[in-house]
Amino acid sequence: MRQSGMTFSELGLAPALLRAIEATGYSVPTPIQQQAIPLAMLGHDLLAGAQTGTGKTAAFTLPMLHRLAMTPSAKNRFGGIGTRVLVLTPTRELASQVEESVREYGKFLQLTSTVIFGGVGMNPQINILRKGVDIVVATPGRLLDLNEQGKLDLSTVQMLVLDEADRMLDMGFLPDIKRVLTLLPKQKQTLFFSATFSDDIRKLAQGLLNNPKSVQVTPSNTTVQRITQSHHLVGRGKKKALLTHIIQKHNWSQVLVFTRTKFGANSVAEHLTKHGIPALALHGNKSQAARTQALQGFKDGTIRALVATDIAARGIDIDDLPHVVNYEIPNVSEDYVHRIGRTGRAGRAGEAVSLVSLDEEGFFESIEHFTKQKIERVPMPEFAPEPGEKGEPIAMGRQTIWGGAGKPPSREVMQAAAKAAMQEMRQRLNDRPPRGRPGQGGARPNSNAPRPASGGASRSPAPAGGSGRGPAGGRSSSGKPQSPQPRNYR
Repeated sequence: MRQSGMTFSELGLAPALLRAIEATGYSVPTPIQQQAIPLAMLGHDLLAGAQTGTGKTAAFTLPMLHRLAMTPSAKNRFGGIGTRVLVLTPTRELASQVEESVREYGKFLQLTSTVIFGGVGMNPQINILRKGVDIVVATPGRLLDLNEQGKLDLSTVQMLVLDEADRMLDMGFLPDIKRVLTLLPKQKQTLFFSATFSDDIRKLAQGLLNNPKSVQVTPSNTTVQRITQSHHLVGRGKKKALLTHIIQKHNWSQVLVFTRTKFGANSVAEHLTKHGIPALALHGNKSQAARTQALQGFKDGTIRALVATDIAARGIDIDDLPHVVNYEIPNVSEDYVHRIGRTGRAGRAGEAVSLVSLDEEGFFESIEHFTKQKIERVPMPEFAPEPGEKGEPIAMGRQTIWGGAGKPPSREVMQAAAKAAMQEMRQRLNDRPPRGRPGQGGARPNSNAPRPASGGASRSPAPAGGSGRGPAGGRSSSGKPQSPQPRNYR
């Protein structure tokens, strides 16, 4: 953690929390923690922004646990423990990571927590919610599913946290969030936490919060200083070869690779694997078991390269992740900040490399403008664009966009590119094996995010638990849902 004159003990946190923090090896709060924790402990609504990897999760988890420890428990309408804190996240992966932090920091407190998301069976989650937990970390979809079945009681919630709030709203979760809000008491504390806040998101948040305090420890368009950034200008058909060359030349043992599409993630992962670099793809069409397996393999080192889409990568929290590669350049500049923020976390050094084709020069120029920096270009002549190669429109599903430098081509050129992209998509669909074939990984479109292999309410430093809709849920490596086991924080 970044050094400063303040220590966690000066923030007024409960002794049990200070003991847990000490066990993690941290002693000095980051700037976002220094500013957000006291305000949240006082009960203020909060709009807090900081770079990814600078301690946002602890900035809301610690004051949340402190306030719960200082107040009596509640009782739900089923006769069990009433939920006093609800944390909403956009993906299963992020929900799992947040609940792990809740358990880590709350292990010396008599509090319970669980994670709720889709992609797994409902019955274990229903049983947990009936018995009750103090803290629920969830994706919105499964929460609403449970409510429709009459299995959810959020009438005792005292604090609502939206993590990665901008991404939740950008992803279209606003209607679900508004529906969840109708299930909560009007009198509550609400915290918005995220790495970036656009002006539109900030205006929307102001309508949901009550006289919020705003904390922005760094400008929303800056990147972590400890991350070394560079880019290569590469020929359109040479990206896979260049990526393979970079990983092998530098003998990278752990690299997170970002693609624009699910198909692209699959294609890159297959290429790397064929060339001796163990790799797996991570995206929304993967089953929950496959996503959990990919993350675990990446963390334990059996997988050298994890190839992911932007949404699926939310919640990937590996302290020592050394390398991030933008295989395809995002068309939204804020996504660049989120992507490279997977490395350089908690004050550690990291490296971010971008592979820029002529089709993406405009996107990359926008990123440099947005982040107010000139990112070093490292020439790689053998992988450079061919003489006469020019930028072309980029197909994104049914949409074709222009990401090259300068003015976009004529409408006729864009329409022709869109038609060609549709034909290619139809061909891929025709070539795809029937769904449900053994070994195909059982895609679940629109699923919400992951959970480690054991599910359930948690009270102690036992394995993580899981439950929910869309982005979250707990399955074993065999893909079978795990029966949750309540655990105590001791």
